[in-house]
Amino acid sequence: MKTQLAHEQIDRYQRDGVLVYPGFLDQAEVAELKAAVLEAIDTMGRNRVAPGGRKIEDDDSYYNKVFTQRLNLWRISDTVKRYMLDAELGRMLCRLAGVQAMRVWHDQALIKEPFANPTAWHLDNPYWSFNSPQSISIWIALEPATAYNGCMCFLPGTQRMARFECPPIGQSMSDLFAAYPQMAQVDSIAAPMQPGDCSFHNGLTAHGAGANMTRTRRIAMTCAYMPAGSRFNGQQNILPDDYFQSLKPGDVLENDEWNPLVGVA
Repeated sequence: MKTQLAHEQIDRYQRDGVLVYPGFLDQAEVAELKAAVLEAIDTMGRNRVAPGGRKIEDDDSYYNKVFTQRLNLWRISDTVKRYMLDAELGRMLCRLAGVQAMRVWHDQALIKEPFANPTAWHLDNPYWSFNSPQSISIWIALEPATAYNGCMCFLPGTQRMARFECPPIGQSMSDLFAAYPQMAQVDSIAAPMQPGDCSFHNGLTAHGAGANMTRTRRIAMTCAYMPAGSRFNGQQNILPDDYFQSLKPGDVLENDEWNPLVGVA
């Protein structure tokens, strides 16, 4: 795992809210992580969240034809846990976001199946159970991500335009721009990747992906992180029912079972 950062890369992330990072994993690491991800997914059936989390199942909605989504694999796979909770990765995240410590929010495998629907422009953090302008996600390509199969696209700098609100991911690519018309004036950047490349993006940076126009899967593993000290905003998201019901808005999300510490700058 390559975790070195140049000052220019940190500056670019702080400016654009996104950083594409080639060669994060070598090919042996890609093979190991990909095998672990697929093995964990095979145990989950139609459940989108690993056992113990909130019960959410696949249905026939448009959203579930955007990608196969499976969350919190770190809780059922020691290999996924080793990668997503790596201390050096945690320190890398802290340096990019400019915070002292990070906790896992949730990981998720995102697989665009052959001919899957596009992913509409959206923000991440408004869906989560905390609000933070320093939240960050890593997106790791485990198969080639191309313009033909739905590579990630970003609107750089939009993290500075965003509020903690976002429409649901639906069939219209442009619904986000009804809430944020100024974002429609930003030129998008595509992020094609080879296996082992990754990107980092702020939880308020607008991003999306095209349809998978190929007969093969686009496989990616991602993880979202929140700054230590983040506070509950009242949304359940994927929190298990008993933990969710024990919280009140303003409580610090510091449960090490669900949101372990991954890095200290």
